[in-house]
Amino acid sequence: MQKLVIIRHGTSVWNIKNIFTGWIDIKLSKKGIKEAKKAGKLFNKYKFNFDITYTSFLKRAIHTAWYILCKLNLIWTPIIKTWKLNERHYGALQGKNKNEILLKYGEKQFIKWRRSYTTKPPLIKKIDKNYTENEFKYKNLISIPLGESLLDTYNRVIPYWKKIIYKNILKNKCILIVAHGNSLRALIKYIEQISDNNIIKHEIPTATPYIYEYNIPNIYYKNNYLINIKKKYYLK
Repeated sequence: MQKLVIIRHGTSVWNIKNIFTGWIDIKLSKKGIKEAKKAGKLFNKYKFNFDITYTSFLKRAIHTAWYILCKLNLIWTPIIKTWKLNERHYGALQGKNKNEILLKYGEKQFIKWRRSYTTKPPLIKKIDKNYTENEFKYKNLISIPLGESLLDTYNRVIPYWKKIIYKNILKNKCILIVAHGNSLRALIKYIEQISDNNIIKHEIPTATPYIYEYNIPNIYYKNNYLINIKKKYYLK
C-alpha cells in the first residue's frame, strides 16, 4: 500500500506572535525547528522514505522540509518548490496582530475573514510594505494576489495537484508535501471531498505528519482524480 504524507510547517516566529502571515516570508521559531526535527525522527522511526518532496516558496515550509529530510538522510532527493503551495494570501491583514484585528472589527467579521470559504480579506495595496510583488522569487508570476479566500487558494492548489503531483503518485512515487494550513486544507478538501461548510472547521496542527494510505486507482474518474484511500491518520 502506498503512502502520501502532508505536513504543515513548524511554528513560525509570527505564529508565536499571533500575526497574520500569508505570503510574508517569516522564518521558523526555535519551537518550529524542534517540531520539524521531531517530525523527521518520527519518519525515521517508522522507516518512511520519500521519492519527491513538494513545498511552497516560503522558507518556513522549505526549512521544515530540510530538517525532515536531513533526519532521514534524504536531502539528496528532489525538493520541488512552487508558489502554488503558498499559504493563503491574507491581503491587507498580513503583518497585523490577530487580537488587534478582532478588537477593531468584531468577532463576526474576524471569523468571516479567517474561516469563510469564499470571503476574501481586505485587499492589500501595492504601496503597502507587506506587498510581495518585488520579491525575486515571484519574478515569473504575472500577477501577485492582493488577497485570497480559501476558494482562491483551492483554485491554485488543485490544478497543480492534478497536473504535477498526482501524476507522480500514479508512478508509485512516495510523496511528501510540506506546506501551510490553508493550502493543505484546500488539498484535504479535494482529496477527501469535504464540503465547503465543513472544511472551514478543519484544523491542521503544525509539524504533525498526516498520512494517507491508498491503492492507486486503475482508471481516471471523469473530470476528477481520486486516490482510493484505505486509511488516514496523524503520525504521533
